[in-house]
Amino acid sequence: MIDPRETAPRRACVIGHPVSQSRSPLVHGYWLKKYGIAGEYLRQDVAPGDIAAFMDKLRSGETGFVGCNVTIPHKMAAFELADHADENATLLGAANTLWVEDGRIHATNTDGLGFAGNLDAACPGWDYVEKAVVLGAGGGARSVAMALKQRGISHIHIVNRTLARASELAARLGDRVDAHDMDRLSDVMAGAGLFVNTTSLGMKGGSVPDIDFSLLSANAVVTDIVYVPLETPILKQAKAHGLKTVDGLGMLLHQAVPGFEKWFGTRPEVDAGLRDEIIADLEANG
Repeated sequence: MIDPRETAPRRACVIGHPVSQSRSPLVHGYWLKKYGIAGEYLRQDVAPGDIAAFMDKLRSGETGFVGCNVTIPHKMAAFELADHADENATLLGAANTLWVEDGRIHATNTDGLGFAGNLDAACPGWDYVEKAVVLGAGGGARSVAMALKQRGISHIHIVNRTLARASELAARLGDRVDAHDMDRLSDVMAGAGLFVNTTSLGMKGGSVPDIDFSLLSANAVVTDIVYVPLETPILKQAKAHGLKTVDGLGMLLHQAVPGFEKWFGTRPEVDAGLRDEIIADLEANG
């Protein structure tokens, strides 16, 4: 018997709670139109208590989706409930991309790929640095630190208000990753070639403390995974010191590439048109 999912237009979605703020449908909708693919990508609000039932229906084909993106608060549960998780999802203990093959749910985490892909596009050669500083120790920091380690950065310093949380992340990632509290920020910034903000500092115009970016290497890159606003207070401070800055929007766009390829069979390009469309939505809706 022919599986109707193989003949009908493919459908994917993003699950979360709430999920109305997700811009993933704009990203994937742009690519579906660009490549002339008869597919659909939707938002699917899944309450925390319903995630296991959703995964069962995804696996059986009852949802009609070939896969989905996963956002807050389901990333850990999606990883735990999947039938197979790759190295990235296992290392992070969280999944943001799922797809169904032969009745089994496969899970990966593309946030680190999105982070690295954004810097590759905006600042080729960024990964030649030996020392990087990551501010924060939450889920975003996990993905960033993993990507830095995979790129071969020699010294990765996690700086967080709570040392225990930074230490837990450093222990998870192993060698070449060290943990520090905020009192050590200036010390570890000295001579670093990359500074990454993974905290919510500066999100939606919130204030941030002054950071002495003059301590970094003269050709250092400063980036922020926050993208509302596009130029965060941290990026403004770094730019005032004459440093190269990269905003966080590209991370959102590049992390979406592997999922689209899995679900719709075409590897999409992150181009200026896509970026312009998302920026227009940010300006209209904040």
